Amino acid sequence: MPDPGPKSPYDLIGGEPAVRRLVQRFYSLMDELPEAYGIRKLHPADLSSSEQKLFEFFCGWLGGPPLFEQRHGPVFLRRRHLPFPIGAAERDQWLMCMHRALEEVVQDSAIRERLFGALAGLADHMRNRPDAGG
Repeated sequence: MPDPGPKSPYDLIGGEPAVRRLVQRFYSLMDELPEAYGIRKLHPADLSSSEQKLFEFFCGWLGGPPLFEQRHGPVFLRRRHLPFPIGAAERDQWLMCMHRALEEVVQDSAIRERLFGALAGLADHMRNRPDAGG
């Protein structure tokens, strides 16, 4: 049987169940941690829609099925986030929650570090507000 080639991050972390756990834990942390208040207040009271959309996005972004595009059209991630004031503080709070969620859900440290690095770049790209002092 031919080698199917390298596995995607989606497959390496455990596919849909792992992506679902990651996103659920991320939003639980955002909801629970006082230090995530700045990013939490940018979200609706009910996080279920946000959670579903991030799950759909992550599935495709990690190399799994492109659920977000199938249900909502092109991602245009930065454009979708322009209505929300995102500066360094919001970026850092989002990354703090994501880092903790990755640590709890993704067992392989090399994959976890690779994903966090990619997510840090993505989160920084979402910034749309100048920060005080530069």
